Amino acid sequence: MAKIKITQTKSTIDRPKDQKATITALGLGRISKSVVVENTPQIAGMVNKVNHLVKVEEA
Repeated sequence: MAKIKITQTKSTIDRPKDQKATITALGLGRISKSVVVENTPQIAGMVNKVNHLVKVEEA
């Protein structure tokens, strides 16, 4: 599978609990923090849920 780099670009302040939990589950939590993960359907769904808070690149 391909790997993707996910970088948090916006804060989770005043966001719903499910979006905060998704950011935490992705391994993020601070602005500018990045993680490299496998691009699975589960990860793609999580990224889609918080796409307004993160930036996604091919790794």
